[in-house]
Amino acid sequence: MNFWQRALKSVTRRKGRSFILFLVIFILGNVIAGAVAIEQSTKNVEQETKKQMGARATVEMDYQKWEKYMNKNPDLSEEDYQTLLKSPTTKEYDAIGALPYVKYFDYSVPAYFGTNKIKSYMPEDGGVSYGGGVKYNFNGKGVNRSQVVDLEEGIIKLVEGETFTDKDIADGNNVVLISKEVAEANNLSVGDQLVLDVSGEVYNESAPADEEEAAAPTIATFDFPVKVSGIFTVAKKEESKSKDSEGGTSEADWMAMDQINTIYGPNKLMRELNKQTAEKIYQVETSEIEDEYYQATFVLKTVDDVEAFREEANALLSNEYYTVRASVDEYEQIAGGMKKLGTISKYVVIIAALATLLIISLVVLLFLRDRKYELGIYLSLGESRGEIIGQIVVELLATSLIALLLSLVTGNLLGGAVSNSLLQTDWLNNTGDNMMMYGMGMMPSNISYEDIQSAYKVTFSLGYVISYLLLGLGTVLLSAILPLLYILRLNPKKIMM
Repeated sequence: MNFWQRALKSVTRRKGRSFILFLVIFILGNVIAGAVAIEQSTKNVEQETKKQMGARATVEMDYQKWEKYMNKNPDLSEEDYQTLLKSPTTKEYDAIGALPYVKYFDYSVPAYFGTNKIKSYMPEDGGVSYGGGVKYNFNGKGVNRSQVVDLEEGIIKLVEGETFTDKDIADGNNVVLISKEVAEANNLSVGDQLVLDVSGEVYNESAPADEEEAAAPTIATFDFPVKVSGIFTVAKKEESKSKDSEGGTSEADWMAMDQINTIYGPNKLMRELNKQTAEKIYQVETSEIEDEYYQATFVLKTVDDVEAFREEANALLSNEYYTVRASVDEYEQIAGGMKKLGTISKYVVIIAALATLLIISLVVLLFLRDRKYELGIYLSLGESRGEIIGQIVVELLATSLIALLLSLVTGNLLGGAVSNSLLQTDWLNNTGDNMMMYGMGMMPSNISYEDIQSAYKVTFSLGYVISYLLLGLGTVLLSAILPLLYILRLNPKKIMM
């Protein structure tokens, strides 16, 4: 009878010992399987959520680093202060855009202005009071390429008219894209002239402070005519759960309001708008601006390239107080509970694997000590130590495989129940302020922690099955090392005396 047959007969004949070993591995296997299931599920949620967020990046000031420096150096000269604030140049943006991770990129001149006649979009169940002597506010977003990035990325969709030509971009023609909501509010169509009544509140700084009438602000305004080249709609998240309990405006509508009130135009047009606003509203004399501020947008080929792109792009920035921000950074801001759960599951896997290693080693070692006369007989009859070791390994694997396969199912159910309970607890949920600032180069993804939590599901997957079986069988095999050393030390002469 070879050692394979002896191993199988030993398992079936020693039912009590086999059941004890099975029970130990099954219980520990459930802990490992549950932890592995949670870890795999958190990774899957992170990967899928980041794909939804998109592979977009921009360059923004690192305010935390800047504030630390300012706190340590409060007596900076004006020249040093301006050096700290110096924004990246178009050459730097071009160099970053040339990195192999970038699919396409653009840099835009931002503009912000208020109006009193031209209406902006307002949510249906409430208005917004802007102050500053204006009723409505708009964002201007300059473009440096005829293919508008937000159109290519599906953030907005052109429903009427056409986008800009290369000549429009080069000459800075007075042509713009507006949202459907803004067009409807102002009865505008493609080809119409839109006269922006750019307005602002101006204070008379020379007036005495105690003279209220003299110190009262005045409203300055000027007309800035443009032509509507195209009309777009904004891709908004339409989910019934985003409606509030009273059936009001959806949360997605509020978050998309800034995008709806964005007017796209060539960079030169937005630069001219900013110049006239400074001169005609705030009475600031402007000259050729050497340090022009741009908001860059880089669209990467894949989400997996974000970290590599960030590292290489940051190295190309001359001002250390500017850094790359990516759309997927929002996940780190809002998914704190999910990250905690993933970290906990990793520690549980490690602790459970070590416990399994130790407990199985001791159980098998105790069983072998009771079987030393049996093993001594095998050695006396000429069996090699290798065959005896093979027999013990087969016995261990046969019992372990059945226990691991069963715990694969029960552990998955256990992991789902435990993780769902933990996600409902206050200490695992996000309770801090997870507000994240976005430049014009990136829009928030409208993904909340509740969305991430609802997407979390513990299910069977190929990755889960493979990871668990490899970890489980590997732990069992490692636990056999100590007992096998015991077999190597057996002396059949002393045993049979």
